[in-house]
Amino acid sequence: MLRSVQMTSDNKLLKVGDYRSYVRQEPNARWFNLLKVPLAIYSISQPDTTRRTGRFFRRIGQAPVVYDSAMTEFSRRSLEAALQAKGYFHASVHTDVTTRKRKTDVNYRLLLGRRYYVAKLHITVDDERMKKEIDSLSVNSLLYKGMPFDATVLSEERNRIIMGLLNAGYYRLQKDYVKFRVDTVSNDMGIDLTMDFARPVGVDSTKDYERFTVHRVNLYEGSSAFPMSANLALQKVLPINGIIFKSDGKNSSRIKVRKSVYLNHVHLRPDSLYRESNVQDSYSMLNSLPIVNYSLIRFQELPGIKPQLEADIQVVRNKLNSISTELEGTNTNGDLGAAMAVTYTNRNLFHGAEALLLKLRGAYEAIRGLDGYNDENYLEYSAELSLRFPATRLPFGFRRGQKKLMLTSGLSFMYDSQNRPEFHRRVLTGDWAFRWRNSSHPGLQHRLDMVSLNYVFVPWISSTFRRNYLDGADPRISILKASYEDLFIMRWGYSFIYNSQQDKMQLNTLQSGSSNLTRGWQLKYNIESAGNLLRGISAISGAKRNQNGQYEMFNIAYSQYVKTDIDFVRCIQFDERNSLAFHAAFGIAIPYGNSSIIPYEKRYFAGGANSVRGWTVRRLGPGSYAGRNGEIDFIKQTGNVKLDLSVEWRTHLFWKLDGAAFVDAGNIWNTRDYANQDGGKFKFREFYKQIAVAYGVGFRFNLSYFILRFDLGMKAINPVYSSTKEHYPIIIPRLSRDVAFHFAVGLPF
Repeated sequence: MLRSVQMTSDNKLLKVGDYRSYVRQEPNARWFNLLKVPLAIYSISQPDTTRRTGRFFRRIGQAPVVYDSAMTEFSRRSLEAALQAKGYFHASVHTDVTTRKRKTDVNYRLLLGRRYYVAKLHITVDDERMKKEIDSLSVNSLLYKGMPFDATVLSEERNRIIMGLLNAGYYRLQKDYVKFRVDTVSNDMGIDLTMDFARPVGVDSTKDYERFTVHRVNLYEGSSAFPMSANLALQKVLPINGIIFKSDGKNSSRIKVRKSVYLNHVHLRPDSLYRESNVQDSYSMLNSLPIVNYSLIRFQELPGIKPQLEADIQVVRNKLNSISTELEGTNTNGDLGAAMAVTYTNRNLFHGAEALLLKLRGAYEAIRGLDGYNDENYLEYSAELSLRFPATRLPFGFRRGQKKLMLTSGLSFMYDSQNRPEFHRRVLTGDWAFRWRNSSHPGLQHRLDMVSLNYVFVPWISSTFRRNYLDGADPRISILKASYEDLFIMRWGYSFIYNSQQDKMQLNTLQSGSSNLTRGWQLKYNIESAGNLLRGISAISGAKRNQNGQYEMFNIAYSQYVKTDIDFVRCIQFDERNSLAFHAAFGIAIPYGNSSIIPYEKRYFAGGANSVRGWTVRRLGPGSYAGRNGEIDFIKQTGNVKLDLSVEWRTHLFWKLDGAAFVDAGNIWNTRDYANQDGGKFKFREFYKQIAVAYGVGFRFNLSYFILRFDLGMKAINPVYSSTKEHYPIIIPRLSRDVAFHFAVGLPF
């Protein structure tokens, strides 16, 4: 059996892990690099594969890896080739194979030698016209004198040159028009690098070095895929702005899409220069329309002296209407419930690819064990209406590059009714927002909320709940009482998400590059502000303040605050089974003007499946505050400053089961002192002492389309306590106090 594979290098600056993928035979997988559990599962399976249990254990387990000397030699040659491609032309790889008791260990020793660099750089072109084009593209060249030799950089430069020429109208060019020659004779460790641009052997065409124009553009629209050469007698032909529209004759008035929508989403125009970027942008823009299932673009060269193309665009429509249902099972602290939602979607409401979504949801939960209440139940029903429009421009004066923006605007409204034994609550929201991203950089997505309204009112509160938690002069109920008052928020906001992996995927699509997609990162940012416009209107109109010194709208003191959040995730993939993920998030919300406290819906909480997992949800913080009184403390354990830090080792175990080991840290704080909330205020000299730390393990069932997650967290540092024994429960943990179990859908970050 192959027991282990090691890699060593005589150059400490070389990261040998970057070359691990060239090793063609690896030993049996270990859970967290420790235990060969998949091998054990395979070994206990019954040898009779006709039995179902035997086949199941063999399928989820891993067969013993038997050492293969031919695979070792193949790996050695692959490693040498990879090192030489990085400029170590005299590199060699030696294998040390040790076998004891029928177990083999292999060590690949990488002997690099000195790395070659580019001493001289030349460019040759077999055509004077093309030389001017390439010279203009060389301004942003990836090659320069003195650079370490790297075949990957040469490949990226080839892709960049070809893509630049394709965007300049040279339709016929391919990657094999660019070749590199390397001469290592004239210099000791320097090389003469020459980039040759020439027609490949056997190609003799005068049109290769000529710009092509798109002479005609045909757009075929149908409800299903059909041949481009379908009988035109069965098709409706309509020329608009030079584009010839043809349909399959089955296009009823209900699913007819306005031609202006296609015109705004197709970047190809008759008698325009061919550009590959316009082709890719047209794909992205068309496929973003809800009514479009998929699209295809094909070019044909037209006969004649002039280099001209005919573009055939085929658009296959999606279904106009659809209805979906969702069933949910809920468990809130042991109270079981169920919910059902029905969603209706129309993808072409006003014949402009507008998407209408109507969602009705009802939920029921059996509540037991409430002291002072009858065994009543929780009932919720909601209605959500949203309408998304394909937009052509942003609402402000930003015009540059808007043609490449995949832009939508949308209106949404939602009404939610909640009836609990303690109180009844109604929520009414409305939102007008713009979403956009550049078709060339899909990893960066923006959202602008022009205006968002949130109206919350509590029409009924039980006398028991009011007497126990809301009435009285005790100052500790101030935060809780504010959470059950009517609320009105009028805000605007902006947010963006950048995912480096999506951008690299787009780069690979355009350039066929070989970027490493496993070392990605994601950044989220959000900022929102509420109440400023209403405060200005109140001041100008001379509105009177209420007894608390606040202005009101609809007899409700509206909220005024500013809130910003930033969230960063970095993932490093070591091999196909193991990765390491880092997460850092910070948020702060400041009330001012008409508000002294952030609305409860906008406040932060800590603990739970996506925060510090040694605590259950909303049971940590703020600061070193120790909750003691059940529901009151549950409400009081919120803040307007939040810090989350996590590191998680993720590994594939077997079958569809993944594992994780994690360490979380963080807490929440308040920027103001609130009554009976000792230790809850953020102070620069003390906050780091109040950071809670947890550790644990988890299992994930990866079902491709979603992930079921089970995490077991343990408290390591508890800021609530000052004594060493209780402040560091990692030393002597108490299971009844220091363990939290979480079930969730999806990864924590």
